[in-house]
Amino acid sequence: MEHESKSDWERDLIKEVALAAITEQTRARRWGIFFKGLLFIYLFAIFGVTIYPKMGEHHAGSKSKDHTAIIDLIGPIAEDKPANAESIIEGLRDAVEDKHTKGIILHANSPGGSPVQSAYVYDEIRRIKKEHPTLPIFTVVSDMCASGCYYIASASDKIFVNQASLVGSIGVLMDGFGFVDVMQKLGIERRLLTAGSHKAMLDPFTPRKENDTTYMQNLLNQVHQQFITAVKNGRGERLKETPDLFSGLVWSGEEGVKIGLVDDFATQRDVSKNIIGAENEVNFTPREQLFDRLAGRLGASFGQSLSSFLQATSLR
Repeated sequence: MEHESKSDWERDLIKEVALAAITEQTRARRWGIFFKGLLFIYLFAIFGVTIYPKMGEHHAGSKSKDHTAIIDLIGPIAEDKPANAESIIEGLRDAVEDKHTKGIILHANSPGGSPVQSAYVYDEIRRIKKEHPTLPIFTVVSDMCASGCYYIASASDKIFVNQASLVGSIGVLMDGFGFVDVMQKLGIERRLLTAGSHKAMLDPFTPRKENDTTYMQNLLNQVHQQFITAVKNGRGERLKETPDLFSGLVWSGEEGVKIGLVDDFATQRDVSKNIIGAENEVNFTPREQLFDRLAGRLGASFGQSLSSFLQATSLR
């Protein structure tokens, strides 16, 4: 019995030593991977800093000679989207301040968006035209320039389209859903407390109130009228007003020329070369620096990896 007890003790000791050695090897391997990752990030950062001037450049074309400035107006117009007022206005101001800019083209391909963001850009274009009356500002539409996009475009000197482009949609939209009948069928009770008789206006889980609907409709009508006034001020006598002009309908580029929503057919290249007279194009649309974007992603990945590593090394 004493011999067997001693043998078991030796076996347990050997097992513990072996497990400790394996644990230490695992820990050393993880730390090795960790420090190798740090070294890689460090070397990559040095490489990025070395070529940063080239990576950070967002202007296409040569700025050292006369050029046409291009500002992209692409995608939904909203404060948290690439097509936001701050970005577009920054591009416009940079283009105006450049002494080699002979004209500005808004490259438009957007379904619209925020009326507030659109109004900001519209007002900025009108301000630039007032302060720099000899600097032409044109809009060139590719696929679509609707709603808020057209709001902005109407401030430019001329709007050029393709015959198949879609333009217009001069209207204002507010949508939502109602779940009252569904809740009743499922036996769900809505418990809502408010301070203020209109705080829960248009709540989708309670029956619609006629006075709330009327109030919101008047609000939409006000914004719509602001849109209409802006378009009339921008387009002037070129508009051939019809009952449907401000109804929210969209038109093809071909029909848009006929009713005065747009001016003519032309591509961006045609406008810069033959109308502005500066074939060289420089894109002034502000873009996130490539190195900043990569660094941000690397930082997030590194943080996640570090967190996972620390959790792995502590959960034993």
